[in-house]
Amino acid sequence: MTDPDGLDLRSVWQGAIPYASFVAEADSLQKLWEGVFRTAKISDWAVDRARAAGKRHLICITEDWCWDAANTMPVVAKLCETTGSMELRIVRRDENPEVMDSYLTNGTRSIPIVIVLDRNSRELGHWGPRSRELQAWAKANRPGMEKSEFYTALRKLYVKDRGESVLRELLEIIEGQ
Repeated sequence: MTDPDGLDLRSVWQGAIPYASFVAEADSLQKLWEGVFRTAKISDWAVDRARAAGKRHLICITEDWCWDAANTMPVVAKLCETTGSMELRIVRRDENPEVMDSYLTNGTRSIPIVIVLDRNSRELGHWGPRSRELQAWAKANRPGMEKSEFYTALRKLYVKDRGESVLRELLEIIEGQ
């Protein structure tokens, strides 16, 4: 199935890296990716909603060095593993500019971006690079903060949220709402 930008999403899916392989090959933040996955707890409400939606393929555009991805994508991967009705694969942003450039955020190559496909490889929608709540916080607080201070504060918000905001927003797309 070809999307409006001319991407063959079925081919993108088929060429994407399985999530576990991506993490195993990570050069950056591998311990964070593994730790978030290991400690992620998926609420029953999320599992029930995901299973009820049926089979879905999720393509995540990202890179292993991305802090936002390392804090969110392991939760999404845990949801996929838990439900058995979804599969997550990774497309590397820097190696696939034609894919990334179809999903820019305010003209930038911000990641992660998750593309939700139905069983026929049609796009239902996409999510990213952060939940609405965290994106609003980042936009309001990033100016004037040193990079290390910003990422420390953002990481605390991710820990407090435990992936709940990502799951809520992603499930809206998965359910076709």
